[in-house]
Amino acid sequence: MKIFNTDFLENLTERANNSPRKRIHENLHFDYSDSCQRLFNAIEPNSYIQPHRHLTDSKVELLIAVRGSMVFVTFDDDGKILEVIPFGINLRNSKPWAIGLEVYPEKWHTVVALEPGSILLEVKAGPFDPSQPKDLAPWAPIEGSENVRNYMRNLMGYLEKVLKYKCFNNC
Repeated sequence: MKIFNTDFLENLTERANNSPRKRIHENLHFDYSDSCQRLFNAIEPNSYIQPHRHLTDSKVELLIAVRGSMVFVTFDDDGKILEVIPFGINLRNSKPWAIGLEVYPEKWHTVVALEPGSILLEVKAGPFDPSQPKDLAPWAPIEGSENVRNYMRNLMGYLEKVLKYKCFNNC
């Protein structure tokens, strides 16, 4: 039996904070051949997850917020933002947020953490082929490149306007 308590979540958050990528995942499945892939993903606000989709490994992905607030963003094939879906455990206002969502393989998407200590649970059918984890968006900067900072600044500016307009963020 595995137990996931506050200490587990705090440790995961601390490891994400100490990671250069400002995120870390903890696999719950035993190996990539398992029929159900399960993992916790701790994501800090300064983390960049390159927009991607899962056509190569075309399985539905389930994302459930465990802690914090995040935004799920979808894009068209040219990188234009299509949807902004806030999700998480939002204690800052009374507006209902989604607690999670299912992601279909053809959707270009990313997740952005809005507050420190944000954690989600990901579940996806296995087995998993680590040589084909996801299809990275050709119109988005590669993680670690010098263009990431500007891309994230623009994305966060857009998200702030949308969240404020939709009255999702402290209004």
